[in-house]
Amino acid sequence: MIMKEFRNNLLKRKEVEFFVDAEKNPGIAEMQKQCANHFKVETDTVVVKKLWSNFGSQRFFAEAFVYDSVGDKENGEPKPKVKKEAKK
Repeated sequence: MIMKEFRNNLLKRKEVEFFVDAEKNPGIAEMQKQCANHFKVETDTVVVKKLWSNFGSQRFFAEAFVYDSVGDKENGEPKPKVKKEAKK
């Protein structure tokens, strides 16, 4: 399941690449649950960055970050940009 694992102490997270065999695309939420179950952590601390597969393959690959805590996740992930209102 796990292909590559790297511990990033500066950002307090594990950076992992893993795969899951499935009949259809499991989606980001399911991959997040799979990763959380493997590392025995809460799903709130897992962020799936990328999900892909080769055409016709039943093996799905993902890149994910597993943070030590929810606070570390909030500090490590980029904040969504807020649109400013147009001037009239």
